[in-house]
Amino acid sequence: MILPSGSGPDSAEFAKTCGNAETRQDTKDESIKDRNGTARRQDEADGSGESNPSAEVIGVLNPEARKYDHMSVADRLAEIRSDLTPNERLCAEAFVLLCSGGTLETTSFYEFLHWWALSGYSYEGCINYLVKYKFRGGQSSFAIRLFREAQASGNLTYAFSRPVASISDKGDGVQVMTRDGQTFEAARVISAIPLNVLNDVTFDLPLTPGRRTAASIGHVNQTVKVHAEISDRDLRSFTGISYPHNELIYGFGDGETPVGNTHVVAFGGQHNHFHPEDSIDHTIAALQGFAAMNVERLVFHNWSRDEFAKGAWFFPAPGLLSTYLKDMRAHQGNIIFACSDWALGWRSFIDGAIEEGARAAAAVRADFAGRAKI
Repeated sequence: MILPSGSGPDSAEFAKTCGNAETRQDTKDESIKDRNGTARRQDEADGSGESNPSAEVIGVLNPEARKYDHMSVADRLAEIRSDLTPNERLCAEAFVLLCSGGTLETTSFYEFLHWWALSGYSYEGCINYLVKYKFRGGQSSFAIRLFREAQASGNLTYAFSRPVASISDKGDGVQVMTRDGQTFEAARVISAIPLNVLNDVTFDLPLTPGRRTAASIGHVNQTVKVHAEISDRDLRSFTGISYPHNELIYGFGDGETPVGNTHVVAFGGQHNHFHPEDSIDHTIAALQGFAAMNVERLVFHNWSRDEFAKGAWFFPAPGLLSTYLKDMRAHQGNIIFACSDWALGWRSFIDGAIEEGARAAAAVRADFAGRAKI
């Protein structure tokens, strides 16, 4: 793992069962950058062929993309094992698992290449796109503003706390039944139900075989994300990797809390998976696997046990996209399935949700106008 060495913000320490070694923070960054580059490099150029986002057209992966989608990250690391030092391999594995929330064996190498391509084929790009910039008020503040804008249009009717039990396509319209027996009817329905939850809703007409199978397989991401408020100001800029032994794999300082304490965010996943609410003492011990810290408060949400998520952001196992992406994106009668889980661009991100929402809106409008569906 990488720990602050106490000799300044530019220092870090690789601590393993076989001993510790101090290194500069920028050396650690170079190690991750170089190993991720090696993991994705298939030629002497920038790797942009197999990992180009345009490898997916209307939900169908091209032959080269299919090849890498059937490869796991474990497969790829086995191919380059002679090129990696032990520390480099730990850095590469930990960063990949931070992205996927799965295991090396269940992480599609293609999807990691997809993230790499969207981030500009660089580790710096990954940090900038995936970590550095965020909404000041959190993602909920963004969602609330979208909701308020829709409210202001005067065309929004809504109902909260009404879990859906069934969706029935009657041919001339769709009926949605909630668990408490309330019924909603519409000419078209846009379903944003995520993949891991899709089979919990009854569909009549039944889901198509491909979509139903994809939902049965699901995605692999079981990320554990823990926010900690700690009194140790020296950890404000630390980055730590505590792997493969610890339940929390990757952590970093993320600024200050309103009272001036340090905010630390740490991630685990299917590798050494645990539920943080089962034992707060155990969760604090996992945080202290990065460095000694005085934890004053924890904040987390268990996405694995959330019945409306059953996992964190979408990340597929090998073969899921090449076999079922087109099925997941397809319309079914009067139901349009729109979810970031099967976006073509920033899949599993807010940007992917916007992409899918725009696609669904255009499809409904074109449908009513009698034009070809998108």
